[in-house]
Parts: sequence; C-alpha cells; structure tokens
Amino acid sequence: MKIELNNNKVFFNNGSSVEEIHPFWLRERANGEKFLDKGTQQRLFDPTSLNVEIGIKKAQIKNQILEIDFNDGVNSKLNIESIAQEFNKKDNDIHSIEKVKWDSKLKTIKNFEFKQDLFESKDMFNILMSFYKYGFVIIKKVPTQDNYLVKFANSIGSVRRTNFGEHFNVKSIPNPNDLAYTSLPLAPHTDNPYRNPVPCIQILHCIINEVKGGFSTLVDGYTVSEILKKENPEFYDILTKVKVRFKFIDKDVVLEDWSELIKLDENKNFKQVRFSPRLDYVPILEKKELDLYYKARKKISDLYNSAKFRIEFKLEQGDLLMMDNHRLLHGRTEFDVNEGSRFLQGCYIEFDSTEGKLRHIKRKFNL
Repeated sequence: MKIELNNNKVFFNNGSSVEEIHPFWLRERANGEKFLDKGTQQRLFDPTSLNVEIGIKKAQIKNQILEIDFNDGVNSKLNIESIAQEFNKKDNDIHSIEKVKWDSKLKTIKNFEFKQDLFESKDMFNILMSFYKYGFVIIKKVPTQDNYLVKFANSIGSVRRTNFGEHFNVKSIPNPNDLAYTSLPLAPHTDNPYRNPVPCIQILHCIINEVKGGFSTLVDGYTVSEILKKENPEFYDILTKVKVRFKFIDKDVVLEDWSELIKLDENKNFKQVRFSPRLDYVPILEKKELDLYYKARKKISDLYNSAKFRIEFKLEQGDLLMMDNHRLLHGRTEFDVNEGSRFLQGCYIEFDSTEGKLRHIKRKFNL
C-alpha cells in the first residue's frame, strides 16, 4: 500500500488497483493548531461549510509526509501512514490483534497481578492484548473490600447497569431468579442472550471460595465455530442464518431478543456466539429445515460441552476474571454449600471500554 502523486492528484495504490483520493477528503483532514484542538484533536472548523469543489494546487511527498497546497489557501501536512491506515476501513489498533484459537490443551496463558497503578501502566496494555487474543484474562490479588469490582471496571470504562443491578452477587440463595444463584453445575453458556445489545464483557471477582468444587469453566466459541464450519458446513450454515428468540422473565421485567447462534460480520467472518438452551425458542420453520436445525444445535452443544474444548480452574480469593461474552462460553462445576462459602461478584462493561483504554495506553507509552 502506498500513496502516489500524478499531476497534483493524490492516488492510493493497494497493489491491485489505483484509486484517486478525493481532494475534499484530504482537505477536511487538515491538521495543525489552526485546524485541530491540541487536546481533543477535534476540528476547529466545520467541513460542511467548505466549498465541495476544493482542489489541489500543489502536492509533494517528503519523508513520509504528504504536503498539499489547496486552492482555498490552506497548506496541510499529512502523515502517509495514517492515510493508508484509513483505507483499511477498520480499527487497526483492535482488528490487527489476531485471535488465538484454543481448546483444553491451553496451559500457558499468563496470569497478571494487581498493583495500585495498574490502570495507567504498560501492564494494562499487556492485560488487554491478552484479553483480545484469548478472549479472557485473569488478574490475581485484586482487593476484595467495598465492592472493588465496580471501581476496577470503572477504571477501564463504565459499568453497564442491568436489571440485576450495577453489579451482582453470585452465591447460592433461596428462591433464585437465575440458576447462577444456586450450587448447581452450569453448562457452558453466554450471559444475557436475551438483551439488545448483549453485554460485551463480563467481569467476575472472587471474594471467597472455600468449597472443593465450583470450578470455573471456559470454552472458546470462536474455536468451536471454526471447527463446525470446517467439519459440518451444513450445520454451520443453518446456525448462522436462523434467528431464534431468547427470553428472560423476572418479577419486574420481560427481556427478549432474536439472534443466530453464530453471528457473522459483514464479511461473513465470526462475530459473536449466543448460547443458552434453557432460554431459546426456535421459530416455526418447515419440518425439513427444523430437522437440520435441531441436529446442528445438538452438534454445537455437544462440542461446547466436550472436555476437548473446556478448560477448568478454581478462582481463588482476589482473582478477577474478565471474559469476552460475545466469544466465550462459561460455566461452573457443582459444589456443596455445606463445605463453606463461595461468593463471586460480577458486572458488565462494553467493548468501547477496553478499546478506548487500549488506545489510550498505546498513545501514552507510544507502543
């Protein structure tokens, strides 16, 4: 990818095609203290007030800087690499982080340790990079007093409040409104598939864990989806096309949303999984199509529940687990409440929290 000049016109060459860059596109990216606020990098001018027929009088490239004299008298110097990145039409900071597919053989993921200046340190960059690669990260020795979970979450972004509250307590209680608040085992699932939008990131903080069981389990929905795509393309196809209804009923609210079990992006690549078979309702389809759908759902459920794809670990007091609720399925093994207390606190944040924090730390340390 490179920027080229010809007769005072600017072209973008991606190796297979050459495209002229519109002069106005370049003009509205004019930078410098006259055009951009130094702190916020917001424009000090309104591009909609400019003449759309703006042209280029002179252009030159020197030391990876494109310098342009426009016909309205403005001189602008633009970084060529920044221009090329915009032609990718995606966020390079995030999308350039390659997902690492994993299964039960995963043994080497790094645990991080909490420290007071964590949120503004290079360690936070490494934490977020690991989170984006694997879909989860564990931070040890996080303070357990005074709902520190909420402070932790708000130091990365902002807590998303739900009908369960700003945060929720995961422990066995009488008459629970969710099976999470029992001592029963929980099969692999994604949280809140009935919401629009579904919470992006779940954080679980272990306050105390005195029981022998109650192991946390994780499954990489991305890995499983890619295997299904390769080995059972017919199953994969129907699970990416049929939208099912997810529904949750509580005393004061009824939540409902529709989605595919495997959601793809505009380029037909993996975007999200939703899976909670106690809450899904398949629409009425032709019998032949339903036959295929039920077989496909059974297959992906078997994969999610297979020991081949599951990792298990015990969260110790102070351990904080942050996981991608659009990618991973989580669960737990059964435990006996008579053995002692098992108490976790949880909350949700959105992807803009981790994305914004990652960009900030990169900028701060010039990473």
